[in-house]
Amino acid sequence: MHSSSEWLVFHKVPNLVPLIGHQKAKEKKVTKLNKKVALVTGGSRGIGAAIAKRLAADGASVAITYAKDANAASAVVEAIERDGGRAIAIQADAANVEAVKGAVEKVFATFGPLDVLVNNAGTAIPKAFEETTLEEMDRVIDINVRGVFVTTQAALKHMNDGGRIIMIGSAVGERVQVPGLVPYSATKGAVKIFTQALSRELGSRNITVNNVQPGPIDTDLNPAAGDWAVPQKAATALNRYGRVDDIASMVAFVAGPESSYITGANLTVDGGMNA
Repeated sequence: MHSSSEWLVFHKVPNLVPLIGHQKAKEKKVTKLNKKVALVTGGSRGIGAAIAKRLAADGASVAITYAKDANAASAVVEAIERDGGRAIAIQADAANVEAVKGAVEKVFATFGPLDVLVNNAGTAIPKAFEETTLEEMDRVIDINVRGVFVTTQAALKHMNDGGRIIMIGSAVGERVQVPGLVPYSATKGAVKIFTQALSRELGSRNITVNNVQPGPIDTDLNPAAGDWAVPQKAATALNRYGRVDDIASMVAFVAGPESSYITGANLTVDGGMNA
């Protein structure tokens, strides 16, 4: 119910109501990543897909890379376009150096200079370290470490000053709560230090570098059901898995203007697992 003063305003100035409605509609179109360009590696599913959709919703033109599943990547692009956004999908296995470099060049050719890079592509091979083969170790290192290095180096050649580089690390890169993730944990520890070191070099360009460290998140690769989920859930303070949108929200904040004084930080989103 309106107060008497509200009644007088709206009824004595009848044109004010549609004007306010028009102004609100206009305000909705102004989003914090308007005219920004973002690249999300490994963006066809899970956390990467959620990040891509959120950055697009915030106004960015978004490119995603994917390794194999073209249908899943197309579905992400179509979802963004249905909501009025701009997006492209590029096949590029993070372990393939030339493919990664080519993907960055395609983003630049399509959308122009980069403003946001999200190094999300990653892999894990959960098993006892003694049983892990050299080929499996190489795969984890090639994607989780070398892939991050190569993508970041390529992106920096086309990144605007004031840009954002965001790693998707892991809570186990800081503290390991469960067995079976030795090579994976080691690579995410490397990403953590890479973030801190790189932030020192890019501060002069006003480019921030941060590392978002998810705990157990409900995805196809790590579903919140089954035997493997039991110890992970129990290790959290909230006794539950997180959602992909929990990580996407943090990335959106770090990608946006409100985070301009945050760099070299490791931002853990883990339900209290590392508390």
